[in-house]
Amino acid sequence: MLKPNILLVEDDEILRITVADSLKKAGWPVTTAEDGQEGWDFIKKDNFDIVISDVKLPKKNGIEILKEVKLHHNNTEVIIITAFGKIEDAVDIIKLGAYDYITKPFHTDDLIFRIKKLIDYQILKNNYAMLKNQCGDYSLLNMIGKSKKMQVVFDLTERVSKIDSNILISGESGTGKGLVANVIHLKGKRAKKPFVKVSCAALPETLLESELFGHEKGAFTDAIKKRHGRFEMANGGTIFLDEVGEIPMSIQAKLLRVIQENEFERVGGEDTIKVDVRIISASKKDLEKAIKEGEFREDLYYRLKVIPIHLPPLRERKEDIPLFVDYFITRFNKKFGKLVEISQQAMKCLMDYDFPGNVRELENIIERSVALSTGDAINVQDIVMAVEKDGFISIRDEDIPSLKEVISKSEITHLMKVLEKTNWNKIKAARILGISRKNLWEKLKTYNINQVGSKE
Repeated sequence: MLKPNILLVEDDEILRITVADSLKKAGWPVTTAEDGQEGWDFIKKDNFDIVISDVKLPKKNGIEILKEVKLHHNNTEVIIITAFGKIEDAVDIIKLGAYDYITKPFHTDDLIFRIKKLIDYQILKNNYAMLKNQCGDYSLLNMIGKSKKMQVVFDLTERVSKIDSNILISGESGTGKGLVANVIHLKGKRAKKPFVKVSCAALPETLLESELFGHEKGAFTDAIKKRHGRFEMANGGTIFLDEVGEIPMSIQAKLLRVIQENEFERVGGEDTIKVDVRIISASKKDLEKAIKEGEFREDLYYRLKVIPIHLPPLRERKEDIPLFVDYFITRFNKKFGKLVEISQQAMKCLMDYDFPGNVRELENIIERSVALSTGDAINVQDIVMAVEKDGFISIRDEDIPSLKEVISKSEITHLMKVLEKTNWNKIKAARILGISRKNLWEKLKTYNINQVGSKE
């Protein structure tokens, strides 16, 4: 928000004109209203980043406007103009949600200084919200992995964060493409500017164009007011185009123009908007194949892929699985108020699995295992119960066994080993396994294991 959209509500005509002229000279678009009701009508029709309002106004006072804005427009900040300089009045105004207040008489330079501070505050607040939404509880600057393949990724991420070229991150779903994009932004020179994510696969063509570039009021049926697009929001910072391969061809041409000329028009608009944005894209789709099939522009592909980063699937870096398990167990222990660990047998089951859903699938399994565990350690049965509820199994490759199948095989092998060691003394076997005799009997029945050790 380098150029905030400002609404000034002031009934004193001379003061209103003076302040509006000063704000316009500072390069900010300003709409003026001469009473509280007119100001509120403007607020309902347009998106304002900042509302500057006098306290005493005809028809609707400044405190009423402040309350309405805080109730219906969370992203709009309010600066109150008041003739009263009492501390208790200022405290009450701030408690109601105002960002700041300024007492009459005031110099316009003072107001401009406060607005600049507010701009910096809103940029940081929006940046934090975006990052929190994208990253959840991940440790942003400490990506996990000791494998050689991930060390290559870490090194490349560190180097590209220092330059301003466009980046294309490829990799399967769940490998952490969004996390890498966040880290690159945070380590780069645009770190204090906005980081804006667009999920290109989540919206239909008409809505995606408006999401990216914004629209003018009346541009289409539901365009009841002007809307700033994600490129405007990201001005000065970074925009992350997730699943960029899903952008329709009709929008790809407009995206190419933004990359080449740093400008675009809103949907239904005529004014050309200039932006300075770094683009990081991500795709699980094979874009070179999409080019051959006429689904993606070759010139756009090479503009996006100035620096490529490929994230390997979890099955190609299994030495990282224990690191993720430890990290997720610590995180979910804190979330659920538990102190569970993971048994060697359960860890072996996880190491034997290929995780078609990658790190995201592993995270889901560990969260459910910690949540459902009844003892001090996650055992094989906890993993089985977690996997039975995990939707990732439905998308697995037919050549890759399900985690439940891997776990069952591992459990059968371990049961047989203990039973043979105890000469089929089920009381001793149950004690070694740490389960009840009833639980052991149920497992033998489930796996059709008979007394001599063969399966019926």
